[in-house]
Amino acid sequence: MDAANDSGYVNFCSLSGLFFQSASVIDFFGNFFVGVSERNMDGENSVRRRSRKKSMPGSGAREHKEQLQKLSEKVRFVALDPEFYEFLKEHDEELLQFSDDDLDEDMGTDMEDGDPQLDEEASEDEIQKKEQKSSKEVITTSMVDLWCKSIKENGSLSALRSLMRAFRTACHYGDDGGNESMTKLSVMSSTVFNKIMLTVLTEMDGMLRKLFKLPASGGKKENITDLMATKHWNSYGHLVKSYLGNALHVLNQMTDTEMISFTLRRLKYSSLFLVAVPALLRKYIKVVLHFWGTGGGALPVVSFLFMRDLCIRIGSGCIDECFKGIYKAYVLNCHFVNAVKLKHIRFLGNCVIELLGVDLPTAYQHAFIYIRQLAMILRDALNAKTKEAFRKVYEWKFINCLELWTGAICAYSRESDFKQLAYPLTQIISGVARLVPTARYFPLRMRCIRMLNQIAASTHSFVPVSILLLDMLEMKELNRPPTGGVGKAVDLHSILKVSKLTLKTRAFQEACVISVVEELAEHLAQWSYSVAFMELSFIPLVRLRSFCKSTKVERFRKEMRQLIRQIEASANYVNGKRMSISFLPNEPAAESFLEDEKKSASSALSKYVLTLRQRAEQKNNSLTESSVLVGEESSKFGNEMSESDEEDARKNEEGAAVFSSSWLPGNESKIKQPKETKRKRKKQQKEKAIDDDVVEDLVLSSDEDMPSSYSPSAEKPDDADHVPSKRKHKQKKHKSKRLKKN
Repeated sequence: MDAANDSGYVNFCSLSGLFFQSASVIDFFGNFFVGVSERNMDGENSVRRRSRKKSMPGSGAREHKEQLQKLSEKVRFVALDPEFYEFLKEHDEELLQFSDDDLDEDMGTDMEDGDPQLDEEASEDEIQKKEQKSSKEVITTSMVDLWCKSIKENGSLSALRSLMRAFRTACHYGDDGGNESMTKLSVMSSTVFNKIMLTVLTEMDGMLRKLFKLPASGGKKENITDLMATKHWNSYGHLVKSYLGNALHVLNQMTDTEMISFTLRRLKYSSLFLVAVPALLRKYIKVVLHFWGTGGGALPVVSFLFMRDLCIRIGSGCIDECFKGIYKAYVLNCHFVNAVKLKHIRFLGNCVIELLGVDLPTAYQHAFIYIRQLAMILRDALNAKTKEAFRKVYEWKFINCLELWTGAICAYSRESDFKQLAYPLTQIISGVARLVPTARYFPLRMRCIRMLNQIAASTHSFVPVSILLLDMLEMKELNRPPTGGVGKAVDLHSILKVSKLTLKTRAFQEACVISVVEELAEHLAQWSYSVAFMELSFIPLVRLRSFCKSTKVERFRKEMRQLIRQIEASANYVNGKRMSISFLPNEPAAESFLEDEKKSASSALSKYVLTLRQRAEQKNNSLTESSVLVGEESSKFGNEMSESDEEDARKNEEGAAVFSSSWLPGNESKIKQPKETKRKRKKQQKEKAIDDDVVEDLVLSSDEDMPSSYSPSAEKPDDADHVPSKRKHKQKKHKSKRLKKN
């Protein structure tokens, strides 16, 4: 017993001496017991690892691994029982296992001087992200079908909410910085996106109307206002806001016109619900106005129908904003006009006129303000008499606004409100025609004369148009032989001003004379059934005969003689009919004079005007090489408005083909635009060069009819006055060459 104890005591002492030889071994046991105590107290291995890493020195991991190997060798060398080493392997094997990752982590922590709490926070954020991803649910087509089935058969509100969450996910798919924690639905494929969009857009209106017990279609503003006062709306009104808000969001993301048209066509049925959300109503009006002014294909028509439906159903809540917005959008889209864009601008003007008819008393207030603005611009030009003031009047924006209100007055001339605006508008148009009385602005004057003839025909009022036309025939540019050659054909409908080179061509003279004949015949044909037609036509006949004598162009003389014959025939017919009447011209009975002949348009002038219209139409078709199609016939608004509910339903059935693409919101490459080739660019440059006279700034010419306060110094270098200087420069070059030879 004693010997054994002594031998054990000796072995223990030798072992203890071996341990105390190295201070790092002492640190090892201290760390070991600290780790064991923490494991017993907390029961978590992670805490023990963190505390061990904190207590270790900079390179403790590598040193401890080496010391353990030396310790095992030394214990075996002294023939010590390796039970203690085996005990460590069995009870705390992690203490003896050091991987390279741990070494790298120690090296990283040594290199960084940051707070160790940052690593803990980063790890917690990663854990939360993993939990959120694991909690999300993948949307499939079977899920969408199941939701729709439960909604239709059982009226399940939970399924409806799930469908709206999926719709929100589809509309906001790919958004940067989106709050993903608001939904538990994950990313979807393009087929699922198409399924959700088609299902919600086609079925949601019926679901909401059934939920709130509204009529199956249509409705009035009062229905929504009464519904908003109920508890039912407080419980489920958020579904309406979610549907309309998310649909508006995806509209801003779409770029394909067919997809936008289909979406707006379906949202039109639910536009009544916008009464409850005024903020969304204003946003919808802005978006629809943008699509109406800049869209292609059928999108402008669909956008306008959506806006018109808003004005009809909501009424005063959006009419003012729609009237202001559509007029501003029209002005923004009519700054420039050429033969290609002319039809599109006419379509936009017809849309504005149609929308004004929804509420004529409100439309009168807006028309009065905007016509007054035009009058103030013209008054400033007459008072200031500067180029800048004239430029504000002689631009496409001002002229197109005049044509817009002319069309509105002609469309609603039977209404007492709009008929009162005919007189001030006529005064403005007459002032614009006389503002700069030069031959270069003959196209602008002809546009003003056409507007005056339209107002006179619609309001049955006399407008002195013949004076403006006959003054044009007496200008020197139409009475002298052309010095600029034949020239290209001039389309007076798509320009406001011609260049000096064009002014001296035979084509320009011919276009002006023919236009004067056409408009003068239109003016006189309106009054060819009046008792006073003989007195009205006396001065035009005298001045036309004078032009026939003065002109040296045979074809102009032929046109005037034919017009004179038609005027004389109509005057003789009216004079023969009024010989048998007994009433005076100022009596009410004079209004019914030749009423039957007027309805049948049997006068010689009326028949002559029909032939002139056919000739003008053929000429315009030959000049117009291309056209802009909005829908099918952009300028014929009546055909576009004949869209019935059956045709709309047929187009809704084709919605599956619209959403069959792989487009998803947020994708960078939504629609690949075709790249412009060099040939296309060259063609566009040539077209711009051809149409350089379409839109020009107001640069007053040096004609004799110009005001004396202006000088011709501001003329453009492409005018004819600069041509002689170029010839002189060439002559100087030739002279210098001859001198060198000599």
